[in-house]
Amino acid sequence: MICSMADLKDKDIINICNGENLGYADDIRLDTQTAVVTGLIMYGKPRYFGIFGAREKSVITYDQIRLIGKDVILVSLEKSSSIFKIDKS
Repeated sequence: MICSMADLKDKDIINICNGENLGYADDIRLDTQTAVVTGLIMYGKPRYFGIFGAREKSVITYDQIRLIGKDVILVSLEKSSSIFKIDKS
């Protein structure tokens, strides 16, 4: 299946370990040396209507993705905290 970034943004990301809806993919992580997608980036949601800024960005690595379906992306995360956090810089 060929999927564009616009298609990925409309799919819910679901953790198959606990059924949690993690949100949507906002961007992709790409290795520019090999032109391989290495993960999906989820931007942090605003805290308290944006007054306290946004939460940290998170990356779901390619190894954690189990299936990209028509409506959802299924990932396998033992804990939600196992999502790799990106520095704000």
